[in-house]
Amino acid sequence: MNLPNKLTMARIVMIFIFLVICNVDEKLPPDWQMPWKAVAVFLAFLAGLTDILDGYIARKYNLITDFGQLMDPLADKIFMATTFIMLVDKGILEGWVAVIVLSREFLVTGLRLVGASKGVVIPSDVTGKLKTSLQMAFVVIGGYFWILGWKGPEIKNVLWVWWCWEIAKWVIIVVTVYSGANYFYRLRHLYMDKKM
Repeated sequence: MNLPNKLTMARIVMIFIFLVICNVDEKLPPDWQMPWKAVAVFLAFLAGLTDILDGYIARKYNLITDFGQLMDPLADKIFMATTFIMLVDKGILEGWVAVIVLSREFLVTGLRLVGASKGVVIPSDVTGKLKTSLQMAFVVIGGYFWILGWKGPEIKNVLWVWWCWEIAKWVIIVVTVYSGANYFYRLRHLYMDKKM
């Protein structure tokens, strides 16, 4: 297993640890909660960093493999599902936003499976990478709110923070939907009857 693939697998491990901390944070003594939340958010940041590094190293040193092209997007989707559900569970993000984001992830995963069944490996394109980078930054910001103990009402109390969060949220929604639509348009030959 080459270095980019090891980074991808490390990202999945970090996501698992992140999930464990998110599920036990409220059971910890009050003095321990903020440090462990910070650890979880730092892991989310590291996971995002490994996503940038594995792709960069794979392209620069010609270490691109079918395994990496399959597992890297899958690791991203596990990361997105875990973190966006966490933001909803902690009262930081509305559920409908997570539904849009995760629906796109599952639809594109379905498209990848269709491609795989036809012997076609579908790597991430520019819009997919932009979407992932923006979502990871969004998750880290949401994680910072979680560390502070802010939920929806607390965010709205600071008007400029609320406006920035709303703008970021809508940017994420637009880029996510556009990225998904772009995949389906670009790869329409995989699922459309050629006679149509």
